[in-house]
Amino acid sequence: ELFVLTYGALVAQLCKDYEKDEDVNACLDKMGYSIGIRLIDDFLARSAVKRCRSYSETADMIAQVAFKMYLGVTPSVSCSSAVGNEFSLILDKNPLVEFVEELPAERASLCYCNLLCGVIRGALEMVHLAAEVTFLQDRLRGDAVTEIGITFLRKPEDRKHKRNK
Repeated sequence: ELFVLTYGALVAQLCKDYEKDEDVNACLDKMGYSIGIRLIDDFLARSAVKRCRSYSETADMIAQVAFKMYLGVTPSVSCSSAVGNEFSLILDKNPLVEFVEELPAERASLCYCNLLCGVIRGALEMVHLAAEVTFLQDRLRGDAVTEIGITFLRKPEDRKHKRNK
């Protein structure tokens, strides 16, 4: 609850500091990215998860373990591409917006929870998975659900280490 209240104050301050929603969104993403590159160490140490073998396993790990561990919610995961590199995390409940009723009309393009996109992107990058992470739908904007899209940008590589003889 303290984080949720503090987060609301952070976004409010950024809205005062920046006139354009795009600048606020970029700042939240950058802050989230910085958190994500540091948070991955804590996640790996506390969760004791094994290496994921596919993008599907990675998306499930983010939803079922990471979101549950840090936000107390478990989004559903859906694959949105035949190639298998695009996934959506659909949140029925978003704890970051618990005390937010709606966005002001003048902030229609604000992505209030963009910090989450940066966190996911930063954490994935630290485990050598480049990804584009964006909000596809947001209840604060009047959408039916909150949906975060994750697109993995390159094929996973089998990194088998060869022993020198």
